[in-house]
Amino acid sequence: MVIEFTLSHAKGMITNMPEYKSETIKLPAPLQNSNTSTEEAILKRRSVRSYKDSPLTLKEISQLLWAAQGITDPKGLRAAPSAGALYPLEIYVIAGNVNDLPDGIYNYRPLKHELVTIVKGDKRNELCNAALGQSSIRSAAAVIVFSAVYERTTMKYGGRGIKYVHIEIGHAAQNVFLQAVSLDLGTVVIGAFNDDDVTEVLKMPDGERPLYIMPVGRMK
Repeated sequence: MVIEFTLSHAKGMITNMPEYKSETIKLPAPLQNSNTSTEEAILKRRSVRSYKDSPLTLKEISQLLWAAQGITDPKGLRAAPSAGALYPLEIYVIAGNVNDLPDGIYNYRPLKHELVTIVKGDKRNELCNAALGQSSIRSAAAVIVFSAVYERTTMKYGGRGIKYVHIEIGHAAQNVFLQAVSLDLGTVVIGAFNDDDVTEVLKMPDGERPLYIMPVGRMK
């Protein structure tokens, strides 16, 4: 059954699910309502590449991650739709100016709504270099990176599963865009980067490939 498979995945039982043994940071509980309507968020959504030199809060990071891949159902279903509820996406946060979150690279774990430390220290500059020097990555308070373990989807759907993964990343990224509007933050999707360099900066495990980079910051 799809539900059983989803729950197994959430517990880290699927092939190639990274198992980090490091510090964890419990994220604040996400809000489930706001003063911004869906229509207003769609209307105001723009690609923003320039940000203030101002910190984000851990609560804002929590909200953005929940919008991207947070658990929204007791059965383990998430905020963005996924073919077969197989959830091939992984999310990383590169923190460089976030209150109550030390600079570093973190992997988001939706089931417990927490961050797992991957690398300590501000790595925005290294990520910027891996993304052809795009300055919005360096100047953003934090950067969200989406990657995919294609095998989670292709093991059921074969080669067509690759298309399904690419559809899914669009769903999740748009959720982040609209949530950013609700939080009065700016973001942009970056797809131009050297895959191998990004993989190295984020210390991604074998079988995982980066797809999107989304810098986030306060708008000027």
